[in-house]
Amino acid sequence: MTAGSTLTDQTTAEHELAALQREHGRPLFALLLRLCDGDRQRAEDLVQETLVRAWQHPEALHADDFESVRPWLMTVGRRLAIDARRARQARPPEVSDAVLENARVISDHAERAAAMLDVRQAVKTLTPEHREVLVLVYFQGASVAEAAATLGIPPGTVKSRAYYALRALRRVLPGYAADLR
Repeated sequence: MTAGSTLTDQTTAEHELAALQREHGRPLFALLLRLCDGDRQRAEDLVQETLVRAWQHPEALHADDFESVRPWLMTVGRRLAIDARRARQARPPEVSDAVLENARVISDHAERAAAMLDVRQAVKTLTPEHREVLVLVYFQGASVAEAAATLGIPPGTVKSRAYYALRALRRVLPGYAADLR
């Protein structure tokens, strides 16, 4: 209550609030449960918030304009439910721990960029002949025959240089060995 209210006023207000809960709590809860799509916890919270609003505005409960306070309570509860729904729609949906545990892990761009830098550094350690074959076959997608024609060497030489280049990369990049097969 207010700073100037007495203990008797507080007790009276508590009794009135308890009476409101007994008389109008179930119909209010039923309405809010429907508006909350069956979420009991949210509906109970909204019933409490509605009763807090009634406690904060005793003048509305004692108005002579209407016979029952139920329409006022229902209107306040409905508006609170609408506001709560709008607030939930304005922010991203909540995710439970179970969803996070089953979520597929996607590597981020930082990991990929770091891997690219590692591979570039490793490729620089190769001999120029091995590097040429690797760039043509694996990075530019040329076939063995195309790489052989471009470099002016036999296809068997392209294959062996690619093999030894990958083997050298496996030694330099031990964490990436599975990716180099």
